[in-house]
Amino acid sequence: MLSEAERQAYRRDGFLVVRDFAAAEACDRLVARSYELIDGFDPKSVSVFTTDEQTRTTDAYFLGSGDTVRFFFEAEALDREGKLQVPKRRAINKIGHALHDLDPAFAAFSRDPRLKSIAEDVGLGDARLLQSMVILKPPGIGGEVGAHQDATFLYTDPISVHGFWFALEDATLENGCMWALPGGHRLGLKRRFRRAGDGVVFEELDRAPLPLPPEGYVPLEAPKGTLVLLHGLLPHWSAANRSPQSRVAYSLHVIDGAAHYPADNWLRLGPHMPLRGF
Repeated sequence: MLSEAERQAYRRDGFLVVRDFAAAEACDRLVARSYELIDGFDPKSVSVFTTDEQTRTTDAYFLGSGDTVRFFFEAEALDREGKLQVPKRRAINKIGHALHDLDPAFAAFSRDPRLKSIAEDVGLGDARLLQSMVILKPPGIGGEVGAHQDATFLYTDPISVHGFWFALEDATLENGCMWALPGGHRLGLKRRFRRAGDGVVFEELDRAPLPLPPEGYVPLEAPKGTLVLLHGLLPHWSAANRSPQSRVAYSLHVIDGAAHYPADNWLRLGPHMPLRGF
């Protein structure tokens, strides 16, 4: 699927932008399906997805979302009493984390044979689909996602996670496109997010912090249909969306089934949800 030049660019930079990967109609179907899911969601309990990694929500609703489909609110969508200040469609930050297995529309999209070929191109001998999520970045209140490495949250030994990020709508500088640090995947893993007792902790692995954006980072503006491939060690971030335009994206994370997946990872799958490939 990837040319030799693209494979070399990915090894060098830790990311690759592939435009026109998905048809506009396919993107529109996933956006429409995302809003259908939101419309059917009854928010009996509120779980806020906090983009600041130091205060990331770690309630039971979040920790139990690895093998189901759950909904997480933007912090600015709620008042101090936890009541919605905006319509529900504009209040949701993300939907996750097992859309690729549980929702037919996302399952079909996630198992495109081209993705299997790309996974093989980047060295995944036994590619397994671990996590998926829709990231909505609603207009006006879409929160910043701080600089992070995906392997912090989806750790294997050896590290094997790669991210497949799809722009379902145009991602621009104005509505909070992703930024990446070229070559930053060679800095090593800085922290690991893991379970400890009834909660979670960030385990420091390297005292040298990630470079603070935007210094050294480059914007990855992505028209609708673009695939952005991300190495699990690559530092990346996105700014808040203060524009009137939403920025819906779909993110799929893939690991190597031959790598060890520690039991203390935050994301767990029940016996009804085996870790499957493409």
